[in-house]
Amino acid sequence: MLEERILNDYKEAMKSRDTLKSSVLSFLRADMLNQATAKKKDKLDDPEIVTVIKKQIKQRQDSIEQFTKGNRLEMAEKEKKESDILKAYLPPELSVEQVKALIEEAVVSTGASGIKDMGRLMKELTVKISGAADGKLVSDLVRQRLSNPS
Repeated sequence: MLEERILNDYKEAMKSRDTLKSSVLSFLRADMLNQATAKKKDKLDDPEIVTVIKKQIKQRQDSIEQFTKGNRLEMAEKEKKESDILKAYLPPELSVEQVKALIEEAVVSTGASGIKDMGRLMKELTVKISGAADGKLVSDLVRQRLSNPS
């Protein structure tokens, strides 16, 4: 379903001569095809496509950082626009409050009491959240919660 949406948007971008969007989606489609070939599949399913998209967004975030450090602001802006195009295909992210609520549920269900239980807690949260929130944010919030038990 997500793959069809990307293909349709790519065709639309080509028709409307939106070079930025068509090049971003073309690169995304090529990356999806490479991943499918590597996994010996015809097509990727939606969670795998989301993983590919997140990987490309992360690459662009790194590029933005490097271009900003190198005072190449026009290139950083281009990467930001490309990143925004890709973010449109991701499911909506959980808010910080929603993540904290899930952390509290996981703390209760696992009985986690200190920082030593972080691995067990993260394992459970990864299953529940799976791509709906930034992993670093979740990790930081878990570390904060386990360091200051309330």
